[in-house]
Amino acid sequence: MARVPHLTFSLSFLFLVLPGSPAAAGGGGEGEEWARGREDEPRFTELEYLVVGLVSTVPAFVIPLFLVGKADSVRSLKDRYWVKANIWIIIFSYVGNYFWTHYFFTVLGASYTFPSWRMNNVPHTTFLLTHACFLFYHMTSNMTLRKLRHSTAHLPQFIRWSFEAAWVLALSYFIAYLETLAIANFPYYEFIDRDIMYKVGSLFYAIYFIVSFPMFSRIDENEEKWSLSRVAVDALGAAMLVTIILDLWRIFLGPIVPIPESRRCGQPGLAWFQVQNESI
Repeated sequence: MARVPHLTFSLSFLFLVLPGSPAAAGGGGEGEEWARGREDEPRFTELEYLVVGLVSTVPAFVIPLFLVGKADSVRSLKDRYWVKANIWIIIFSYVGNYFWTHYFFTVLGASYTFPSWRMNNVPHTTFLLTHACFLFYHMTSNMTLRKLRHSTAHLPQFIRWSFEAAWVLALSYFIAYLETLAIANFPYYEFIDRDIMYKVGSLFYAIYFIVSFPMFSRIDENEEKWSLSRVAVDALGAAMLVTIILDLWRIFLGPIVPIPESRRCGQPGLAWFQVQNESI
């Protein structure tokens, strides 16, 4: 099946060249000192961070309009795969930023300290960067899953499913770990304990992809064409499943590191609800 290529930027590259990172400042190997940040280092302004996000994301929408594949040339815009893929990722990544980022605060001990305009205490820039990165991750997952399915097509169904499940688990953890490691040089995205974040936090993050990779791969597969409404509903369903799993982790397993009282959500229910200790 023909696909229109997407031009996306790696989050690791972007964070390495941002002002204040070791790569941008000529540092290297200082690890934790750079991670804490330095007051005398130059920083981007809110607008400059927003521009970085736009430069990362806009090509995924603009380039396919001009580089039209043979299969898409006879289709209306709403029927083109790249439109459906972008809509799915927009919805999934929006939910991830708006809601799931708070699990990073209350379960993983993460925090953003770079200047940025925010919505629900989440920097606008991360909404844009996440779209570019998630689109790249899911395109990569699609290609590997198709290759795997083709290679195991002659095997019994249970064996095929076992191979696919194992691959999704491995790829999800690998991508989550690699992204967490790649942004280690960015001094304004901090963790209470980076070692635990790399090992255990990456597993928490991998939950996103364990759910999303197989669900995203179903779009327009097997000659079945999806409507835009079906794409939107599917993305919302995937987001809801991830939300349930993350909150079950928060309730039953708890934070992976001691969380300061000011950032702790001790109430049952959803982590972004601030429940007051008063009778209602």
